[in-house]
Amino acid sequence: MEQGNTIMRRTNWAILAFAALGTSWIVGSASPAAADPYEYPWCIQGRQEGYPGYCGYQTYQQCQASASGRDAYCGINPRVAFSQQRVAPRAFR
Repeated sequence: MEQGNTIMRRTNWAILAFAALGTSWIVGSASPAAADPYEYPWCIQGRQEGYPGYCGYQTYQQCQASASGRDAYCGINPRVAFSQQRVAPRAFR
């Protein structure tokens, strides 16, 4: 009877090891979602949002509509305000 218990334990450990290995492989191969490549120019700022706040508004009006009725205001996204301007390459003649 002791031999049957030993085989059962080994089988359980093997199943557990393969399950752990499979789980770690699945978790390790998962890639994070890509960030939004576009920097929106307007951020909602306030006590709840902090600084620079939530910067997901294309227009000042969108930001104002979201800030309405809250202890919040709209400001320019500092990443947009202080980023280098992208200049088209000059064509040499």
